Amino acid sequence: MEAELRPQEEQSPAPVVGLSLCDSAPLLWRLQDLKAMRSDGLVGALLGSLPRTPRQNVRLGRPLLLLPEEERLLGERRGAAALPAQNQQEAAGGELQQRYAEEQQRSYEEQSVFALEDRKSALVRAMTSSGSDPGSDEALQRRLLDLEQNFSFPRSALAVQLSTARAGLSHCPEARAFLEADWPIRAQRSPRGEARFQVFRDLRGRGFFLTSAGKFGGDFLVYPGDPLRFHAHFIAVCLALDESVCLLDVLCVARLGSNVKKTVLLCSPAPDGSVRYTSLQWSGMV
Repeated sequence: MEAELRPQEEQSPAPVVGLSLCDSAPLLWRLQDLKAMRSDGLVGALLGSLPRTPRQNVRLGRPLLLLPEEERLLGERRGAAALPAQNQQEAAGGELQQRYAEEQQRSYEEQSVFALEDRKSALVRAMTSSGSDPGSDEALQRRLLDLEQNFSFPRSALAVQLSTARAGLSHCPEARAFLEADWPIRAQRSPRGEARFQVFRDLRGRGFFLTSAGKFGGDFLVYPGDPLRFHAHFIAVCLALDESVCLLDVLCVARLGSNVKKTVLLCSPAPDGSVRYTSLQWSGMV
């Protein structure tokens, strides 16, 4: 049966968004660019660690990685352009670098306290393991006091997550010149990529939010609203209008969609520019 999709009015042109490239992966660093992208209903995926909690990957921060379809649609709507090397360094630095340095200093002070406590605990265990001797308590207190007064935590022992600059996300002029060679290659359009982009643009134009659906065996997860507030309702699978599909593959994707409580959408761009949608739902076998 045909899936019902909600229309949405076209948005007016907006200021240019600055893109940064890392090995041809489009990234957004500047806060105003992230806000502009979010206002267009594009989601992306955050990659950067948070200065206050660098050793976790549940809540992440800038930069924001774009899907190829998001990058292209952003270019059509806002005229996305690659940032010059100097602007990229400013986007990745400035206030963010200052905040990172402050958090690193705070982390150093906290780890210094923990390291001192560990040294004290080790000293107490070492002096009490052989039994208590007369005057051992006084000797232990003197050793602990000497340790506290003379202890110095080396910065080389500071446990930190590698910064984005050391991870290869810096944008020096040499790297910028090398990455510029990727633009002609990135501009090439494949039939598969064109079909995905037409589906992405049409669904976004109807008011839906889209993210990658690789772990669900599809092309896009389709949300009725902001993914922070809603679960995905559809798994979009992009197919050519005249493409033949194995029946077992249809059964597999329909069964998968049923298990995760989502409807599978077969999305096929038509020659006239429209996109035809067919929904699949698992209803059992007779």
